[in-house]
Amino acid sequence: MEIYLKKVNQSLIPENHEAGEFILHLKQGAVVKAKITQPRNYGHHKKYFVLLNYAYDCFEPDIEYKGEKIEKNFDRFRDDIQILAGYGIPTVNIKGEVRYISKSVSFGSMSQDEFEKLYSNVINVILKHVLANHTREDLDQIVSEVLNFA
Repeated sequence: MEIYLKKVNQSLIPENHEAGEFILHLKQGAVVKAKITQPRNYGHHKKYFVLLNYAYDCFEPDIEYKGEKIEKNFDRFRDDIQILAGYGIPTVNIKGEVRYISKSVSFGSMSQDEFEKLYSNVINVILKHVLANHTREDLDQIVSEVLNFA
């Protein structure tokens, strides 16, 4: 079970319904074992995906393969952006070819500091490869507007 607690004064109090229910049903004097971690900033995680979605919407590949137009794919786009941002690991396929796959950006897989570095590098990649006519300030403004609208 995963629960969230918030520090208030010198105590930890339930932050979500599950935490409250769990604590409410403990017998007086009960001892529990907990692994305490501080989760990454969820708001920053949302900001990251707003940035990726905006860049993906602006990405207009005009590629044909064997006479057929190739459609873009968000997961492939996200992976490619992350790999170009330095957040990939080399793997080998069955043919013996080396390919990079992107690392996970899940909350448990990286610290807030790592995530902030990735975010900054991703902006640089997007500005270079997708939105060359934008500035970092433009992207910050667009992301902020989308988040405020949602």
